[in-house]
Amino acid sequence: MKVLIKKLHIVIIALILSHGAAEAQIVKWDSTYRPGKYVELVAKFKADPKSKKDFVFLGNSITAGTDWAKLLNLPQAKNRGISGDITFGVLERLQDVIDGKPAKIFILIGINDISRNIPDSVILSNYKTMISRIRKGSKNTHIYFNTLLPVNSAFEKFKKHYGKDGHILWLNNEIRKFTAKNVTVIDLYPNFIDQNKQLRAELTKDGLHLLPEGYQLWADFLKKSGYLTEK
Repeated sequence: MKVLIKKLHIVIIALILSHGAAEAQIVKWDSTYRPGKYVELVAKFKADPKSKKDFVFLGNSITAGTDWAKLLNLPQAKNRGISGDITFGVLERLQDVIDGKPAKIFILIGINDISRNIPDSVILSNYKTMISRIRKGSKNTHIYFNTLLPVNSAFEKFKKHYGKDGHILWLNNEIRKFTAKNVTVIDLYPNFIDQNKQLRAELTKDGLHLLPEGYQLWADFLKKSGYLTEK
């Protein structure tokens, strides 16, 4: 009887451990997350005058981190970046951008989704939804989709963003296929990587966000490639 009870205990412990391991393998993610200033900034964007000549830069803190009108010497450039935003947040506020029927929309979003363990397939689906909604609501708007920038783990500040380079590479490969959807793909990624496939240290202040030198490189690339002047 004692042997039987001992075996039973072993089986119960094994079941508990296996259940715990199964739960650990389930990666949880949340589509409802919105940054603290999301509502305030969305209201501010809605109140801002709109023009069909606008160039809208849409994204998260990487987009929000510069004055695009000043950087590009383009008064019609509008910054619609929200620090911490994810693709679901962009989709939630996209209609306001579409209603303005801007000339161009430049999209860079997804690194915070990756850090929050939102599946790559879901991020990609959200990208495609953005494109289809802009196409439907503002037919004359030219869509520019940026590849995701690399990160640099040597800075050790945004640990949830590090060690996920495979996700960045996969999404960038999928973004490059958007040319088939008559979307202009701006391949930023190769311009920002070092020999170790990390974000160049001289372009970033923390391994994720850009220094002025990084934004200048971005601006020069846009100008040189003709993305700002093409019809």
